[in-house]
Amino acid sequence: MKKRARGFEIAKGYEEKGIHLPIRKTKYSAGYDVEAAEDVIIPAFTLGGKPTLIPTGLKAYCKEDEFYMLVNRSSGPKKGLVMANSIGIIDADYYGNESNDGHFFFQYYNVLDHDIEIKKGDVIGQVIFQKYLTTDDDQSEGTRVGGFGSTDK
Repeated sequence: MKKRARGFEIAKGYEEKGIHLPIRKTKYSAGYDVEAAEDVIIPAFTLGGKPTLIPTGLKAYCKEDEFYMLVNRSSGPKKGLVMANSIGIIDADYYGNESNDGHFFFQYYNVLDHDIEIKKGDVIGQVIFQKYLTTDDDQSEGTRVGGFGSTDK
């Protein structure tokens, strides 16, 4: 049996909600297209407004020396969608964390002057898996103790 290296699973609470696992659309695509798990309204931009979190109903696993990036689609900015943090970096130890099971979300600002409606099943972004390198003197030994945004606590 082949050892699991990286992939997607349905997050807890979304098992019966018709969530599709991400796929690459072409043989040479780097990113796996991710769909919205629910209908979401992203309000028109206002100064000081907060980004809107869009649930995916997914979690992803990867090797210990890997991470995955959440990235906007090339058509996103044309449609008024700009990721709040440009890209999202999710570490391997986010998978299955006790806070939220590793469920990842996309967070967007709407830079248009009217609300944008995202429907369940709309492709909202992409996931790209990557390896990372460490320095010779790296001594990280911390353990993740939470979910979203927990590494800056």
